[in-house]
Amino acid sequence: MSPTDPKNSPSPALLRELGVGQASAIVVGTIIGSGIFLVPAEMMQAVGSARLVYLAWIVGGLLSLAGAITYAELGAMKPQAGGEYIYIRDAYGPLPAFLYAWTWFVVAKPGSIATIATGIVRILGTFPALAFFNQPALCAPLKVTYGQLVAIAAAILITWLNYIGVKKAGEFQLVFTILKVVMIAGVAVVGFTAASGTWHNFSTSFPGATGGIAGFMAALVAALWAYDGWNDLNMVSGEIRQPERTIPIALIAGVAIVAVLYMLNNAAVQYVLPAQQIAASPRPSSEATAIAVGVWGAAIVSLGMALSMLVTLNGTIMSGARIPYAMARDGYFFKAMADVHPRFHTPDVALIVQLVLSIVLLLFAGSFRELFSLTIFAEWLFYMIAASTVFVLRRKEPNTPRPYKTWGYPVVPAVFVLVAAVLLYYTFMENPRNSIYGCALILSGIPVFAYFARKRAQA
Repeated sequence: MSPTDPKNSPSPALLRELGVGQASAIVVGTIIGSGIFLVPAEMMQAVGSARLVYLAWIVGGLLSLAGAITYAELGAMKPQAGGEYIYIRDAYGPLPAFLYAWTWFVVAKPGSIATIATGIVRILGTFPALAFFNQPALCAPLKVTYGQLVAIAAAILITWLNYIGVKKAGEFQLVFTILKVVMIAGVAVVGFTAASGTWHNFSTSFPGATGGIAGFMAALVAALWAYDGWNDLNMVSGEIRQPERTIPIALIAGVAIVAVLYMLNNAAVQYVLPAQQIAASPRPSSEATAIAVGVWGAAIVSLGMALSMLVTLNGTIMSGARIPYAMARDGYFFKAMADVHPRFHTPDVALIVQLVLSIVLLLFAGSFRELFSLTIFAEWLFYMIAASTVFVLRRKEPNTPRPYKTWGYPVVPAVFVLVAAVLLYYTFMENPRNSIYGCALILSGIPVFAYFARKRAQA
């Protein structure tokens, strides 16, 4: 019986209220944000040809699927809130697990929430009626724009939705993820029906591309950024019904669905636009839709992007709060962070603290982006470490039930870990300063861990 089962404790506990549909929607809805609409230009600038862009999408999809297959075993084996925190703790000990949770709690999750909320406002701000988003709403003691207030309101609204019950948040995720999938499929259909479209565009090239291995790795990083978010499901695995069955299905099917949608969208854009035009466009999907059906088509895509990011915001807020909850439950963080609301059965304090950190970043939007960029290296470092635990746990806990075993073991997880290491190398070489600062951010958690470890030992 899971530690999160309410029958194990007289105190309020998290409830398993998410089914296969909601779990799959968390995977699909959290992955698909604004990336698919924006990164085709960046990828084309990196590799210079439609074929190589498509190859990067395929490789990125296969790597993400390898990660999902690996995490499926871990999630089905240890269906507890916190996901990667649990796997790293059981494989390598409490300190590495705390450093993972510390990095996500302090910057990565609040930074993601602030980035997504800001992105929603920027997209909506492109509509003439909402141009006032850039105007100041307050000038003292802090300059705050109307757009920042809307972004804060979005973060508050979605946090409130998660506060009043994971089932409600899961239903919201399911309904709006379906709308998101329909919208992306619609963009693809519209692209392929464009009168000006031609298959010849697939043989065009962009001569100003970076090219070479460095260019392909840059395109692959962009693709993986668009695929990022599939691991969030494991963070809420303590609230999933029949996790031994649901987690593998949701992870593998979810990533596969996203990969198919991404391939279709990219192909449709390429059918409408030649390589040079894609490389020069800030929003290739919007431009392709505008060419296919007129200016109003681009407006529909923009609204779709905002909707897509709202669903991503829900999945990010839902998963992020379970990380400090998990380490507080182990006694390595403030006790209140492990509180569960007696009526709603959600980690209420963790959700509120996460919201406060996100609002702070939203109010200082100009300075947090640099801070958030520091976590890129740290995130991939922990993806690699978490995936590697599948090897360690098979050795340390050979008798622990594994309802699902990683397909292709040990090759599939080994490939994911190896590629993650290669991406870490290229990320470090591309921006060593931020990568070093990202490592410093991780290590800053050591004295915090020492403080709570000492308190825990004295209790």
